[in-house]
Amino acid sequence: MPTPLLHSSKPLSKTWLNRMFSLVYAVALSILLLRHCHNLIYSPSTIAIALFLADFVFAFLWLTNQCFHWNPVERKVFPENLKHVASESKYPPIDVLICTADPTKEPPIGVVNTALSVMAYEYPAEKLSVYVSDDGGSKMTLYAFMECAKFAKQWIPYCKKYGVVDRAPEVYFGSQPSSYPETDHIKSMYEDMKSRVEAVVQSGGLSLDRVMEPEFQDAFRKWTPDFTSRQHPTVIQILLDNNADKDVAGDVMPNLIYVSREKNNLKPHNFKAGALNVMLRVSGLLTNGKLVLVLDCDMYSNDPETPLRALCYFMDPNADPKLGFVQFPQRFNGINKNDIYASEFMPETQILSLGMDGLLGAVFMGTGGFFKRDSISDDSPCGVTTESIQTKSNPINSKDVLVLAHEVASCNYEDHTKWGSKIGFRYGTITEDIYTSFQLHCEGWKSVLCNPKRAAFLGGSPSNLNDGLTQIKRWYMGFLEIFFNKYCPLIYGVRSMNPLQALCYTHYTLRSFWSIPIIIYAFLPQLSLINSVPIFTKVSEDGFFLYVFLFLGAYGKDFLDFVVFGRRSTIRWWNHQRMWLMWGLSSYPFALLERSLKCFGLSTFGFNVTSKVVDEEQNRLYEQGVVEFGVESLLFLPISVASLVSLWAFAKGVIHVLLYGRLEEFFVQIFISGFVVVNSWVIYEGMVLRKDRGKMPLKITLASIATAIAIYFLSTLIMFR
Repeated sequence: MPTPLLHSSKPLSKTWLNRMFSLVYAVALSILLLRHCHNLIYSPSTIAIALFLADFVFAFLWLTNQCFHWNPVERKVFPENLKHVASESKYPPIDVLICTADPTKEPPIGVVNTALSVMAYEYPAEKLSVYVSDDGGSKMTLYAFMECAKFAKQWIPYCKKYGVVDRAPEVYFGSQPSSYPETDHIKSMYEDMKSRVEAVVQSGGLSLDRVMEPEFQDAFRKWTPDFTSRQHPTVIQILLDNNADKDVAGDVMPNLIYVSREKNNLKPHNFKAGALNVMLRVSGLLTNGKLVLVLDCDMYSNDPETPLRALCYFMDPNADPKLGFVQFPQRFNGINKNDIYASEFMPETQILSLGMDGLLGAVFMGTGGFFKRDSISDDSPCGVTTESIQTKSNPINSKDVLVLAHEVASCNYEDHTKWGSKIGFRYGTITEDIYTSFQLHCEGWKSVLCNPKRAAFLGGSPSNLNDGLTQIKRWYMGFLEIFFNKYCPLIYGVRSMNPLQALCYTHYTLRSFWSIPIIIYAFLPQLSLINSVPIFTKVSEDGFFLYVFLFLGAYGKDFLDFVVFGRRSTIRWWNHQRMWLMWGLSSYPFALLERSLKCFGLSTFGFNVTSKVVDEEQNRLYEQGVVEFGVESLLFLPISVASLVSLWAFAKGVIHVLLYGRLEEFFVQIFISGFVVVNSWVIYEGMVLRKDRGKMPLKITLASIATAIAIYFLSTLIMFR
């Protein structure tokens, strides 16, 4: 009898359309670049050089982007067939690693919801261990998880008894759940727990009077007056032990362990990757799960059968032995109807990831990845020393095991080891997720994308423009760090893996260079128009239709992928391409600038946690689809300047054509200026029409006007005299 199918895959139906379009568009781009080369040879000028540079960068990034579209696949899993392959007793143990860093920006009650949602998985509880890394070393977070451990004994059996799907309590009770005999009681318990946790967070401190258990009181005594978020000893606390703790139904509980690694101001912290590696070693000693799930603190489980979906790949008898991890795409809840900040990242999570899945596999997205421990750790059970083998017969709360756990969580442990370079999550960039998957793919490991209809995990997203731009800037600075090191995807990657996969990584890591063509086309045609200097071919000339094809081809293909194949609304697509222009004028160039400063040791910026704190007024504006500026952010300045220059140029061009004609000469420049003006309506609205707190700050408006005027006079002196 044949083995029941656990998963399937097939090429996307649009693959041949993608390939044909790529070939035709590549020919058109080649013709455009040849025309630029001709102009540089026979009529060189600053304008000709700028246009060539813009289109060359555009062509390179477009070319690398086509690698995602060459062989996309879609997969399907059949978890109902797992029972035909193995019994639950054969399921591998899973260690869940959850990272949090700052209780003021990442409210502990939100982290508790994430932990509860995975502790209640439809998975054998004795095979499930949840580790919470508190990189801020906050006793408020530890207190929150003490309360979580108590509530979990009520919550987990309730979820399993009634087949609850939304297993994050905040989500469940906020969605008008079905009423069962215990529902009101459980809800009351949750609200009481939530109020206690939030009261402690709001007070900014914790009195030991709140802690009744002696063993927990001992843990809190580590918070001495010298204890700070950047300098403190290791704290490891076993909150639930499945060898001893039972829920109210008498069933085994999952393990729940709090970990705060040792910090020392004199030692590098390596941000999230460092915290994950500590949890890898600690979990290797305590429970040594064969699979490791990495989760961000705000990415709660949205599907209790998610581990079973991952097992459909790992437990397949015909599975590739080099399958290193299964990635579930990032999905977000709370995004407003029209996704005004493009927070869904649909192309990355729903289009580009399918393309890489058809090569060597999707990238690790920083959360929602199930790893084989063997792929990110070494051969010993704990990934530390052979001494740990002797500890596996001891309970996780035994003194010997905990002594070793504290040792591997010390800030000196990694000295002169391969942790962060060849073992564990990799250092050298703030985007350790994509860097780690790049290194794994170079080492021969593969991955798959598991993309079920119901999102496996849901998380928060920025609900104001400044947070959105800052997040993108941080990511793309990290991507530049990946490209400009000895493991460059374009050189080392091409030699070590499928070249198309390496070019996909190259595209990701160089995306901030989109700023070059975007900035040039946001200013050069406009400034030329203001100075009445034509720089493009006339409408009646053959070259005009080349520009028409390239513009319509790029935007038309993007529209098809987003709206027709991606089943998103036209308004969402428009907002996404508008945000792409904003990123290109703001986040991308600032990422390039910050990376350049860092090379010279001049950068003072560090890793900043995106705030997950709810602001009612901000949420109101977001739900209404109103772009919020509000803060005096330098990131708004280049966007505002470009919008003002384009408005000025568009008005000047229209007036010039009405008075003197010459529409054929200036049509392309007027069109580009008008296109930017249409995309910038929210900017003008924020500057002039709005009176609410989310309007553009007056200082940014005045600075933008002054900068636009200065750019005009400077361009007149240099380029148009």
